[in-house]
Amino acid sequence: MDIIHAGARPSAKGPAEYFTGTVRIDPLFSPPDPARVAGALVTFEPGARTAWHTHPLGQTLVVTAGCGWVQREGGAVEEIRPGDVVWFPPGEKHWHGATATTAMSHIAIQEKLNGSPVDWLEHVTDAQYQR
Repeated sequence: MDIIHAGARPSAKGPAEYFTGTVRIDPLFSPPDPARVAGALVTFEPGARTAWHTHPLGQTLVVTAGCGWVQREGGAVEEIRPGDVVWFPPGEKHWHGATATTAMSHIAIQEKLNGSPVDWLEHVTDAQYQR
């Protein structure tokens, strides 16, 4: 058994190559192999968002605070609020983040395939984000 105490893992800034705006990532869990699942609490300041990306085994988001937007390729931008749960199937191109005026936090849960939980793509343009 392992207990990871609150504050034992440092927060990290979301890297500019994968995020637009101010994003904080607080790791929650990432057990060793053979486990594949990992989770983090991700907080987006107003206007912040991920780049387009996919997950080889899918991703679940559990919104914990604020108000955000999600979009899958070819779909409409949709609003998400605390208590909402979003599932992106394996390989579905998507992005997520805060609205233009409100911060948003979610727990992101995804599994690794061949050591990687995500495939990062191009940044979401301001035109795509502003709907």
